[in-house]
Amino acid sequence: MSEQIARTEKQLGAILRRARKQARLSQGALGEQIHLRQGTVSRLEAGEPAVQLRTLMEALSALNLELVVRPRSQGSAADIEDLF
Repeated sequence: MSEQIARTEKQLGAILRRARKQARLSQGALGEQIHLRQGTVSRLEAGEPAVQLRTLMEALSALNLELVVRPRSQGSAADIEDLF
C-alpha cells in the first residue's frame, strides 16, 4: 500500500477499510485479531470520532500500517477528499 494522507476521521477510516480489504480480512476477522467486536471495527472505518487512540493503534498494527506525523502539505482538504 502506498503512502496516503488523511486529514479527517473519515479519510483515515477509508484508508483502514482499504487496507483491511487488501489483506482479505472481514471486519469480524480483524476484530478477532485485536480483540474487538466487529461493530467497533465498523465504527473505526466509518471515522466515528469516539474511537479510542489505542483502538486505532491496534488496528494499524494488525494491518501492518504505522502512523506518521509530519508537517502538513499544502494541498487543501478538498484536494485530499478527491483521492477518496
